Amino acid sequence: MQKYLLIFVFLIICQSASAHFDFNANCIKAYEHILALRLNTAKTLLSNEKKNNPQNAIPYLLDNYVDFFTLLTTENKEDFERLKANKSSRLKRIEQDDKTSPYYLFSQAEINLQWALSRSRFDEYFTAGIEINKAHNLLQENSRKFPGFLPNRKGLGTIDALLGAMPEGLRRTMSVFGIKGNVQQGQRTLESLVKALPDSEYAFFYDESVFYLAYVQIDIMGDKGSYSKIMNYTRPIDSSSLLRTYIRAYVAMKTAHNAEAIATLGNRPEGKEYQPYPFLDYLLGMAELNALNKNAAVHFQTYLNNYHGINFIKDTYLKLAWIELLKGNSGGYQQYVAKVRSEGYTYDEKDKQALYEANSPAPDLDLLKARLAFDGGYYEKALEQLQDKKVTDFKILRDKIEYNYRLGRIYDLSNRDDLALKYYQLAVNLGRNEQYYYAANAALFSGNIYEQKRDLPQAKLFYNTALGMKNHQYQNSIDSKAKAGLRRIGN
Repeated sequence: MQKYLLIFVFLIICQSASAHFDFNANCIKAYEHILALRLNTAKTLLSNEKKNNPQNAIPYLLDNYVDFFTLLTTENKEDFERLKANKSSRLKRIEQDDKTSPYYLFSQAEINLQWALSRSRFDEYFTAGIEINKAHNLLQENSRKFPGFLPNRKGLGTIDALLGAMPEGLRRTMSVFGIKGNVQQGQRTLESLVKALPDSEYAFFYDESVFYLAYVQIDIMGDKGSYSKIMNYTRPIDSSSLLRTYIRAYVAMKTAHNAEAIATLGNRPEGKEYQPYPFLDYLLGMAELNALNKNAAVHFQTYLNNYHGINFIKDTYLKLAWIELLKGNSGGYQQYVAKVRSEGYTYDEKDKQALYEANSPAPDLDLLKARLAFDGGYYEKALEQLQDKKVTDFKILRDKIEYNYRLGRIYDLSNRDDLALKYYQLAVNLGRNEQYYYAANAALFSGNIYEQKRDLPQAKLFYNTALGMKNHQYQNSIDSKAKAGLRRIGN
C-alpha cells in the first residue's frame, strides 16, 4: 500500500512539474520590453525565465516575438535567412506542452502568423499563404474551445483584413484553403478587442493590438480619417515605447498631419537599450521633404548609412535627387538618379516606382512641389503651386495628366467635390490608355466620392472604369481597392 502511495505522489509531483504556459509577471515584463523595442533587455529576462522556470513554454513564444520585431526593424535578408530556422524548434517545444491551455493553439498560431508577415517582406508568398491558413485554423479552433480568450481576436482580425485586401488572384488561391477575408470585419474585430482589453486579464496585449489595428486602418484600409482615433488608442501606451513613436509618426504622416509627425520623430526615445530602427530616419526625411525643407537630406543620408535591409533604398536616392532639383542643381539630380538605377532592390512598390521615375524625364518642378505639399497635408500651399498654371503650360503628356490628377486630389481632400470630380474626369480622359497610375486612381477616387454621396450607379461606373484600365502602375493595388468599393455598394 505504501509503495502505491509513493508512486501516486511521484506522479502528482511529475505532473505539477510538467510543461505548461505561464504568462507570469516576468514574461509580461519581457513582452512589454519587446513591444517597446528594447529587445536586448527582453532577451535577458527571457533567458532568466528559462533558467528559473524551465517548464514554462511562454518564453519560446516570446523568442519568436523578438525575431519578428528584429526583422521588422532591420528588414535584413541575412537576418531573415538566419532566424527563420528558429520556427520549427519553437513549435516542437510548444507542441509538447499543456494541450488544455488556451495558449497551446494560440502560441502556434502566433508563430505561424508572425513568420507569414515576415516572409511577405521577402516575397516568400507561397509559404506565407500556408502559414496564414495554419494560423487561421488554429485560432478558429482555439476560439471554439475558449470563446472568452480575447487574444484570439488579435490574429483573427488581422488575418481577416489581410485576406480581404489581397489581389483577386491571391485571394482565390487562399480560398482554396477554405478561408476568405473581409477588411471591414477585420477592422471591427481589432477595434472591439482594443476597447475590451484594458478591463480584462489580458490587458498586457493592448499595445500589440493597437499596432495591428493601426496597420489595418492605415496600410490596408487607407483610412485618412482615423488619425484622432489611433492617437487616442496610443495615448495609454508608455511614452518610452519606440513602437508607440513609430505608430504615431507613421499614422500622422499617412493622414496628412505632417507637423505632428516631425514633432513625434524629433522627440523619440533614444538609448543603447533600444533596437536600431533606421526607418524612423527615413520617415523623418519624408516628413521634412513634404514641408519642402531641403535639410531632409540629412535624415535620408542617416537612413542610408545605418540601414542594411532591402526596402526604400532606391526610393531614398530618388528623394535625394528631388532635393537637388529643388535646389536647382540638375547635376546633383542626375547623380542621385544614377544611384536609383544602380543601388537597392525592387521588393517594395515604392522602390519599383522610384526606378520607373528614374528612367523617365525629370519631374516638373511646380508639380513636384505640389505633390510634396499635398502629401504633407498642406493643401493650400499645394494649390498655390498650380493655381497660375493651365494644362497647356506642360510639354509632355505625363505632366498634363498629373496636373489634372493633382488638382483633383487637392480639391478632393479640401472637400470641394465638384472641382475634384471635374479634374479627375480630365485626368481619366487624358490618361486612360497610358501606363501612368493617375487616370486609374482618379477613377477610383471619383468612385469614392460618389459612394460617399450615396450615388451608387455613378460609384459603380467609376469603380468599373478604374478596373477597365490595364497595364498601368499600381495595377494590383488600384484594382483591389476598386473591387472592394464594388463589394461595399453591393455589386
